[in-house]
Amino acid sequence: MERTRTILVADDEPAFTVVVEMLLSLDGYEVVTVGDGREALAWLREHTPDLAILDVAMPHLNGLDVCGRMKRVRRLKGVPVMILTGLRDDATRTLARQAEADALVPKPLEGKDFRALVRRLLAGERYPF
Repeated sequence: MERTRTILVADDEPAFTVVVEMLLSLDGYEVVTVGDGREALAWLREHTPDLAILDVAMPHLNGLDVCGRMKRVRRLKGVPVMILTGLRDDATRTLARQAEADALVPKPLEGKDFRALVRRLLAGERYPF
């Protein structure tokens, strides 16, 4: 029997987090939600998710900073990171590349496309951006 995959979701909008959790639960993932970058790092000290989904704009520490820190830790370096953002500018895209994000996804999400992208990232594919 295959083990349940764990996905960390860090976003400061509770309503959005609930939607993401509902979408991911359709595919049987265990979803851990936190409200900001500091909470994400605190959780990551003790756990290794199969995927991290991080919002760019969060209080205390943004998703790009969390991603960059994850990619510098040997245990977390191989964890795929999806960055979510309402921003559609070149600067955000450049910062996501520098942080070594595996995907940059605009908000609002399209449920079916989002779930397919999650499956592809968990399978080791990258999402060009």
